[in-house]
Amino acid sequence: MEKIIICDLDHKDIEPEMKVLDKAGYEYKWLKCQTQDEVIEKCKGATVLLNQYVKMDEKIFSALPEVKCIVRYGVGVDNVAVDDATKYGVQICNVPDYGTREVADQALSHMMMLVRKLNISNKLIREGIWDYQYNIPVKRLSDTTVGVFGVGRIGTEFAKRVRALGCKVIAYDINHNNPERSFPDFVEFVSFDEFLKKSDIISIHSPKDDTTYHAFSKKEFEKMKDTAYIINVSRGGIIDEDALLFALENKLIAGAGLDVVEKEPLTKDNPLLKFDNFTISPHAAWYSEESAVELKRKVAEEAVRFMNGEKVHYPVNNL
Repeated sequence: MEKIIICDLDHKDIEPEMKVLDKAGYEYKWLKCQTQDEVIEKCKGATVLLNQYVKMDEKIFSALPEVKCIVRYGVGVDNVAVDDATKYGVQICNVPDYGTREVADQALSHMMMLVRKLNISNKLIREGIWDYQYNIPVKRLSDTTVGVFGVGRIGTEFAKRVRALGCKVIAYDINHNNPERSFPDFVEFVSFDEFLKKSDIISIHSPKDDTTYHAFSKKEFEKMKDTAYIINVSRGGIIDEDALLFALENKLIAGAGLDVVEKEPLTKDNPLLKFDNFTISPHAAWYSEESAVELKRKVAEEAVRFMNGEKVHYPVNNL
């Protein structure tokens, strides 16, 4: 019986996982479960589940008592009820150190597209309009203040990139006074209110939790400059999308770029898509060929460490 089950992965192959698991000598199988009931039905007897999307909570842990470890494909664990896992003695792991550069690059790409209005130029030229004046005004990038919301691995990488472009970098991070954390010395930490009022561009790089859910709502947009842009490559739900729609409709801000939304996929009739100053990508910031292989390999390696009784590298909870 397979002790390691890839329960709901939608990737095109599992070649990196196979190399790790075959070498370790563990039996495994790859499923594409879409519901908790499917996971419960098909994963009986497993010790470790490699999980992508399906919600992992008390329903799973109580129905599959043999499961002792969940390794999540990705950084965020918002689909995992970590407290439930701890209650049932289930180790939760993630992969916090893959795709860091890719996500920072995606945020920078959205920023460049919005500030330089490349999406608008592209659309107009295809309509037969060759005239830069349709894009006016455009601000010099090196004269902007970029606000980084959450200065962890990815936020730091993004901050380095915009600093190299000559931008002033300010930041808000609820943990910036934690002595165990280190931050770039060129980043100026400010209050959230000051952060909103001073930033020409805001880029979100924070986890989604009770403190960040809808952190950007109508009152926050009202405090921002009407020339400011907001970018989210972190987690859907940190921006209140109804409030974002209101902000764009009423020109409270200059534009927005998202790689994540609260309910994915974004449907083609979503009213945000009517705005030329709104850019969107399909939760793809993490992806490059190299980062995908890195993620898959590290997930499998973590599963093997747990099965071998070794100390896991990426524990989310403490058992």
